[in-house]
Amino acid sequence: MTLVDELLHSLPADRPVRSVHIGLNWTTVCLTSPEGAGPGRCGIAKTLLPPPRPGHGHAAVEEAGSLHEKSAHQLAALARTPPGPERSVGWAAINALLPVDEKHCVELNARDFLIKQGRDRKIAIVGHFPFVEAVRPVARSLWVLELNPAPGDLPARQAPEIIPQADIVAITSMTLLNGTFEELAGLWQPETLVMMLGPSTPFTPLLFERGVDVLSGTVIADADRVNRYICQGASFHQVKGVRLLTLVRDGLAL
Repeated sequence: MTLVDELLHSLPADRPVRSVHIGLNWTTVCLTSPEGAGPGRCGIAKTLLPPPRPGHGHAAVEEAGSLHEKSAHQLAALARTPPGPERSVGWAAINALLPVDEKHCVELNARDFLIKQGRDRKIAIVGHFPFVEAVRPVARSLWVLELNPAPGDLPARQAPEIIPQADIVAITSMTLLNGTFEELAGLWQPETLVMMLGPSTPFTPLLFERGVDVLSGTVIADADRVNRYICQGASFHQVKGVRLLTLVRDGLAL
């Protein structure tokens, strides 16, 4: 069973949807509270752009305007759809449904974590994060794997060569949305320290079962504020109203 299938089977009880926002960079799904009154949890995921389509009149989102009339489980099922905005809606709905036990989370800066844990170790980073150059001086070796490599990055196709060598792997949550996570998860060694990071990261123990040790994601604290930013095309560093939290598998000391 794929991770998406397991996640969909493990979701808590279905809930009515309060709103769906698909911005240029980010997508949110907000639910009603469990009691059915007032605001409930919201989830966020990276907006996947639709593939190019010839001509005019082709809908990038088939049911635009009525997505909020679906249930949370119906939206979550869109995580199985082909890459595009609807898949982003599915992952945002999954993140809205998943409970987050904040008592077991810490506020942890991914850059500081990698600098502390990565000193004189071999680090592979999947996705080009802004903190890469801050981490590079402390590492014995640092590789950045990217689908669209910047200068100094390696193409993602070199993952089977690079990841098995790494002591630490930091992997973008975009790998869940673009469907590459499960292939990558078969490449690292059992003793490798693995961190998933990015706003789309789901706080689910199913990722711990697949070898991820640290989940560094986002909780929406002020939905109205977040939705205002994402609907105006904000990049994530511009978005206000979120909290960055990290969940660590049992038995791992930071």
